[in-house]
Amino acid sequence: MTTHKPANASPTVARESHEGGAASARHRPRRTQARAYLYIAPAFAVVAAFVLYPLGQSVWISLFQWDGLSVATWTGLGNYAKALTDPTLLQSFWHSAILVFFFAVLPSVLALFLAAVLQRGARMRGIGIFQTLIFLPQVIAAVVIGVIWVSIYAPGGLVNTILRGLGLGALTHTWLGEFATALPAVGLIGTWMEIGLCLVLFLTGISQIPGELYDAARTDGAGAIREFFAVTLPGLRGPISIALTLTVIAALKTFDIVFVTTGGGPGTSTTVPAFQVYNLAFNQGQVGMATTIGIILTILVLILTVLIRRIAPKDDEQ
Repeated sequence: MTTHKPANASPTVARESHEGGAASARHRPRRTQARAYLYIAPAFAVVAAFVLYPLGQSVWISLFQWDGLSVATWTGLGNYAKALTDPTLLQSFWHSAILVFFFAVLPSVLALFLAAVLQRGARMRGIGIFQTLIFLPQVIAAVVIGVIWVSIYAPGGLVNTILRGLGLGALTHTWLGEFATALPAVGLIGTWMEIGLCLVLFLTGISQIPGELYDAARTDGAGAIREFFAVTLPGLRGPISIALTLTVIAALKTFDIVFVTTGGGPGTSTTVPAFQVYNLAFNQGQVGMATTIGIILTILVLILTVLIRRIAPKDDEQ
């Protein structure tokens, strides 16, 4: 009588089964990854059609001397060389650097101070109304804001009226019509516009800082100033990065405020790159040069955005 051994899988079969399972496990992430790409494909198609393709076309146009109508003439990098050496165009970029201070740095500093004050007086009456009013410029069209401030800066406007009422008539100016005051006057409009955005971001960031950190700082005897620099400021690295990114971009792409208030004048004292793009393309028929300035401005925005992102906390620091 023959005895039969249990029907166990042979080592070869077991090894093949193991290898097959391992191969299947290796292919599974690839299938998941491919499925993920399908989900983002529609969004990528929209970005490609409305951002990447126009950007590529703009780069191509910037390599030509073209008025938008006649046959274009190839110049290669000639437009870029001219843009980086032309005194008027370089001056417009310098003006943008000054506006970055007024649109980004100054409102961020003021908003940090206001946020620290409001944090300690969170139960004060009327704070909600104050926050709403200071954020209001963010929801008003920039053209409307420009028209309002033209009347405020007028020789008989609110600013000069207040100065005369305080007995400081010698300090009155035609604020938007003088070379020395036009650009700072435009910049202060940007400060007024952006401070509300920065304040909302900072107040939201403060509300997300754990209260235990403040309790620990007070237990250690920290005063208001030390508490701000030890707890509040480090906790606001993320909101500060976001605020600077948004306000710096707003400063660099400023056009409507300049167009409405000064038209780039007096002379060229308030010209900025975005205004130069408009002026060259539609008034002087230099579409190729205008596109070149737009590309340079885009590169500058990308570089500054990457640098500002370094302020934000890393994932392992959050």
